[in-house]
Amino acid sequence: MTAAAAAGGNNGTAASKSLKSPKQKELQGLLLDRYDVGKVIGHGTFAKVYHARNVKTGEGVAIKVTDKEKILKVGLMAQIKREISILRRVRHPNIVQLFEVMATKSKIFFVMEFVKGGELFSKVAKGRLKEEVARKYFQQLISAVAFYHARGVYHRDLKPENILLDEDDNLKVSDFGLSAIPEQVVVVVVVGGGMEVVVVVVVGGGMEVVVGPTTK
Repeated sequence: MTAAAAAGGNNGTAASKSLKSPKQKELQGLLLDRYDVGKVIGHGTFAKVYHARNVKTGEGVAIKVTDKEKILKVGLMAQIKREISILRRVRHPNIVQLFEVMATKSKIFFVMEFVKGGELFSKVAKGRLKEEVARKYFQQLISAVAFYHARGVYHRDLKPENILLDEDDNLKVSDFGLSAIPEQVVVVVVVGGGMEVVVVVVVGGGMEVVVGPTTK
């Protein structure tokens, strides 16, 4: 979904056309003073994505609009909350940025970075990449993956369709909707000149510290 949202779209006369249906009046009213909403640039089972412009800054953004009734019906509210939490912790130059989240009784709005260059998949499909280009993409991808792994986040849907390119041909990882945070994380820290080991176990937000001798 995010990949489709950031792949393209221009703001203009499409804004008025895309907001005429009764179901979209709430979106128009909510965002009228903050975002100039344009056409739909992506859609899925539970959400639509619009291209929009921040009225104050003129910056282009992608707004993913999720229907609360639909996600409650299929029991996905916990997943949506997890996605929001994850996007707020993974701020990195090579990850699509979440700017803010807004909500009404019936909708959730993800205001995100608008990435103009489209999907990496589209570029790869045209033919083999030059070595220097492939190397740059690989380095940027590893940087992003290492960053969110270090924060206990696992994407679980990393593929060329979910990797975007900005106007400067820099890579951006997107769509953390299926990502996960492990229920248990074990961190081992050696202290005391190598004579002791501290094992920190985090389970469901709780923490237990176990101290014991090292083994050589």
